[in-house]
Amino acid sequence: MAADCGANCARWLLCLANFIFICVSTGVLIVGTWLAADKASFVNLTLNVTISKDSPVSPFVGENAEKILKEFVEPAVIEQAAYILIAAGAFILIISFLGYCGAIKESRVLLTAYGIFLIIIFALQIALILLCTLYKSQADHHSKGFLKSTLSKYYTTGDNKDAVTLSWDLIMAQMSCCGVDGYEDFRTARLFVEKSSEEGLGRQVPESCCILTGDPLLSKPADPSCIISPTQSNSYLSTGCYDKFSFMVTENLNLVIGVVVVVAATQLLAIIFAFCLCRAVGQERDYHYKY
Repeated sequence: MAADCGANCARWLLCLANFIFICVSTGVLIVGTWLAADKASFVNLTLNVTISKDSPVSPFVGENAEKILKEFVEPAVIEQAAYILIAAGAFILIISFLGYCGAIKESRVLLTAYGIFLIIIFALQIALILLCTLYKSQADHHSKGFLKSTLSKYYTTGDNKDAVTLSWDLIMAQMSCCGVDGYEDFRTARLFVEKSSEEGLGRQVPESCCILTGDPLLSKPADPSCIISPTQSNSYLSTGCYDKFSFMVTENLNLVIGVVVVVAATQLLAIIFAFCLCRAVGQERDYHYKY
């Protein structure tokens, strides 16, 4: 065991932090695996726990929350969410396992691997920030292109919405915006156009593009004719979500910088602690070998 006080502090801080991440990532991985293997039981349990009259949380779940929950447990949404949870949980679990086992066992191999993984992640984050700053116009173009492709390929309306559609509805309802650049983005949304034609209402925009009343998550337009005849007074048809998000980031730049600094500092401390502990373990073993 490393006798140096600083090395011991680094060891136990690494153990504690990575143990917390192991617990969280294991929980995420279990939920994701459960969703992928047996969606039906998860849906039934979720609905029973939240909606059943005998449930301890039922007094806090109103009629609106029940409708929202039923949308989010659609099979398509559950299936897509499952794979995201599995991937995220497995990635975090592997990194945390290396850090925890390396610290608790004082293994130079595991600590070095943990430190190298963190350096790679940190370097990728720095590279991404620099590229987005130096090539802002190209980054904006590619980002808008990707977002528009999700609308054109996956966005739909009516029943059986998928995760992409629900995500866009949430974004537009919460941010008071419409599409990437505006309502015209929905003219190229193939599934949306097909479903709108089947409805026969002459729909131009989804409900989430309208000025809403009540809970935004329910996407209930204040003007029912908004989806057919959107105007500046009853919708956000000319307010693109990309520009709205960029404006929000600019308005809260200090907060964004603060979050980035905290995340970067945490990663740097973990890297420093890992290599300091690795060095202390090596020095102690060399000492015992000599004497």
